[in-house]
Amino acid sequence: MWPKPLPNHWILGQTIGVTVDAQDHIWIIHRAGSLEAGETHATGKDPIAQCCAPAPPVLEFDEQGNLLRHWGGPGTGFNWPDSNHGITVDYKGNVWIGGNGRGPASGRGAINGTDEEPATPGGRGAAAKGGPEPFQSFADNMVLKFTQDGKFIMQIGKPSSSKGSNDVENLRLPAKTFIDPKTNELYVADGYGNHRVIVFDADTGKYKRHWGAYGHKPDDANPGPYKPSDPPPQQFRNPVHCAELTRDNILYVCDRVNDRLQVFKPDGTFIKEQFYNKQTLGSGSVWDIAFSKDPQQKYIYLADGENDRVHIIDRESLEILTTFGEGGRQPGEFYGVHSIATDSKGNIFTTETYRGQRVQKFVYKGLAPGDQQRPGSSVA
Repeated sequence: MWPKPLPNHWILGQTIGVTVDAQDHIWIIHRAGSLEAGETHATGKDPIAQCCAPAPPVLEFDEQGNLLRHWGGPGTGFNWPDSNHGITVDYKGNVWIGGNGRGPASGRGAINGTDEEPATPGGRGAAAKGGPEPFQSFADNMVLKFTQDGKFIMQIGKPSSSKGSNDVENLRLPAKTFIDPKTNELYVADGYGNHRVIVFDADTGKYKRHWGAYGHKPDDANPGPYKPSDPPPQQFRNPVHCAELTRDNILYVCDRVNDRLQVFKPDGTFIKEQFYNKQTLGSGSVWDIAFSKDPQQKYIYLADGENDRVHIIDRESLEILTTFGEGGRQPGEFYGVHSIATDSKGNIFTTETYRGQRVQKFVYKGLAPGDQQRPGSSVA
């Protein structure tokens, strides 16, 4: 029962972002418009039942699961994403969100957004198709910055304005953000439409640099479906789903559909890569990462949303040590585990997209040997 039941008959839709702030408060973002009609009978002018209603998009909880704040949605002076995606609270306490909405309806159902699409022969989402057509702008070409009370601060990019992966003014369906406290730089995994990581000044929004896979100049040519037997792809496929920087200045990038994690210096210099469950098709295996809270950040926790597991990885070798979770709807199981974060105590928080529609908490209990007899199996 974490978090505690929400007030006002509120429920969550596709829950596609989680972050932990300096006070160990847990923030999530979800897509209110992704709920089915039968889940919103308590809304409208003439409600037909007592349950339910969509919760506001942004929710803040304490460690006990109490709801502290809630806000979000369209407002004056900014363009709220058509399809919310990703949330980050930076070292100054500001809240950043992105979006992957293709058009006016993509936040309202299971049609347009990559995370929203129904099952296909290749997997659960449109990412299996290889990405959007070159220079199709789509709607959500921006990231937004707010205070913790939801007051608008800054927007980078304009809706439906992207000119592709080398446009330095607009994004194209950005997935997730990270803010480096040492340089005050904003890293954007950009994303569902573009094939790059791009960096801005987090206060002014001024462009700094960008790059694609292996540090190459990004290319918007559609690479076609991912094939595990092919040579390593020389460009990111959509979506570029995370970009996370460690304390020792190593950047890890989730190349989701290519089933790989690529590692860079902050200037875009390529260091190394590792594939995970390389035979995974569909929406891919490398969705999001979080680091352990020891000073060395020795471990990476990898959310694998197609296989519905979380892998614990040695950060130095990039090898999987063990895995927990399984596909399902019971506590501790996953359906579309999408985002992952850790708090100062080492607890892990996960969110689920598609019909998973929830956030879960896993309590840190210390170190133990991995399951050597059944590598990649679930362990208690």
